[in-house]
Amino acid sequence: MTKSESAYRAIMMKKIDNVATALVDIPAGIPVELQVEGASLTVTLLDPIPFGHKFAVKPIFEAEDILKYGEVIGMANRSIQPGEHVHVHNLDGKRGRGDRVGA
Repeated sequence: MTKSESAYRAIMMKKIDNVATALVDIPAGIPVELQVEGASLTVTLLDPIPFGHKFAVKPIFEAEDILKYGEVIGMANRSIQPGEHVHVHNLDGKRGRGDRVGA
């Protein structure tokens, strides 16, 4: 028996966010419906997303801030497509970096 698509859940807290967080393991190819601040958004996953990991909900361009829960959590080190896994391979942290002083 396979899990119904509606059983795959994720959370996006603010309309300004460009990522959502998986609340369960979600396989690639699944359309995930998100409800945020009265709006509905559906993103089809390009990659499998493990529980607790992020995926892009809109295009994110190289060097653009990555926003989760309305806060900057890092910067894209390359362009990221909607539905793509967002993690250490395409996100660089901005806090505590000596090479980014004043940036």
